[in-house]
Amino acid sequence: MAVQLLQRHRVAVVLSVLCCLHRSSSIPDPRVREALIQQEASLQIGGRVVLTEEEQRLNVQVLKMKQEEMMRADFPPALHFFKARSIIERSPIFGLLQKMPKGGALHVHDFSMLDVEWLVKNVTYRPHCYMCVTDKQSIRFLFSSHWPKPLPYCSAWTLLESLRAKLANHTDLDNSIMGNMTLFTDKEPDDVYPSQDVVWQRFEGAFQALWGLVTYAPVFRDYYYQGLSQFYMDNVMYVELRALLPEIYELDGSTHGRAWVLKTYQEVTRQFVADHPDFFGARIIFTMHRGVNTTMLAGAVEEAMKLQEDFPDIMAGFDLVGREDSGRSLWYFREGLSLPADRGVTLPFFFHAGETDLHGTEVDQNLLDALLFNTSRIGHGFALLRHPVAKALSRERGVAVEVCPISNQVMKLVTDLRNHPAAVLMAENHPLVISSDDPGMFGSSGLSYDFYEAFVGFGEMKSHLGSLKELAMNSLSYSSLSPVEQERALTMWTRRWNKFVSENSF
Repeated sequence: MAVQLLQRHRVAVVLSVLCCLHRSSSIPDPRVREALIQQEASLQIGGRVVLTEEEQRLNVQVLKMKQEEMMRADFPPALHFFKARSIIERSPIFGLLQKMPKGGALHVHDFSMLDVEWLVKNVTYRPHCYMCVTDKQSIRFLFSSHWPKPLPYCSAWTLLESLRAKLANHTDLDNSIMGNMTLFTDKEPDDVYPSQDVVWQRFEGAFQALWGLVTYAPVFRDYYYQGLSQFYMDNVMYVELRALLPEIYELDGSTHGRAWVLKTYQEVTRQFVADHPDFFGARIIFTMHRGVNTTMLAGAVEEAMKLQEDFPDIMAGFDLVGREDSGRSLWYFREGLSLPADRGVTLPFFFHAGETDLHGTEVDQNLLDALLFNTSRIGHGFALLRHPVAKALSRERGVAVEVCPISNQVMKLVTDLRNHPAAVLMAENHPLVISSDDPGMFGSSGLSYDFYEAFVGFGEMKSHLGSLKELAMNSLSYSSLSPVEQERALTMWTRRWNKFVSENSF
């Protein structure tokens, strides 16, 4: 609040100077012009970050690289990510961002955190892996100690080990399997996905295709560890994972419930931190699909409260997932979502809200409802600019928006990322963090691709090293970690940041 008052005071001072000056000619006073430029620059994310001499040297290099980037005819943020990916990977800025300690990834989904190539090249080559082709030409997988029974939509299973033994070359089969698990395409993206309906149908189908692989107990453990590894290799030190906590099965068909799943997340996280002491950790946000009914939602909230009590170090809170436009609104679930408050129980919410362009609809009220239910952060918040009251409340309460640039573009909310609403939020230093949502589905990995799109696309020439520094720090300050843990994480991050600056400034 003190920072906001200071900002308002500075604006008032500059405007009063502007109003009181006597204009002796038609040319405005250059002092006032410069004061306004500086005032505007100070309001953006990173605008009040004081850079050290070493950081200033690196910033000169960063701005030079960015200027060269923005002169390109094939400017990546103006292109669909599927077309821009290879261009981004050759960018010096992207190379620098890969090395930069980015703090935390606060909006990532469980079974899309890792690139699908690992699933195909590693998991589908394991023993007892069966595959079938559905009547809609999708695929399903199952690990089983015996031949699986036919399903209504899936009549014939094939043991992949036997199928591959008959093939001289596995490449075509592997590529075909991979194509069912990701949205990424080498074809014209707008032809493949002409509408939001089409891309969402394909998106949900991809999750169904990989479901039988990742919910197999041995794979579940390995997948999560490997996913943490991919973020760690991208210099991310902390992850908050949206997880459905699904039923996990063993080779003999026996299954495990949500408490077992959360305990497994806890065990694997502890093992990963033990193996990588400079990784701070991970926490889980339990999610429920917004297509469920009120009874199921209330039951999930009940279970979430119990899990929160039993696993306080790993369980961060609760959220609803799935397409907002076709799913039920937060207000529809108001009774179930009110259960924690009614019982005096603290269950933090991290609601997806505003991932829509259906302005003025019931779904579009999710932003205000999320704030009414005291959400800790807002997932996506793409529609926030059209809700001035929600925007003001979000700023006043310090409720950060989790911005996922590539996701919003691939899911057809925005075409040119320079026009993303978050460009305005960055210019106003609205509380926000950058995350990657479903990198495995989009052909990206970790966090660097999304940082690139935000830094070069949203910020253009206005954002600088201070912007990157504040965004990284935001990802820890707006995390679900306790204040003491946040301080520890920021101390760890600062050491890594200083080392990064020292190694790259010259």
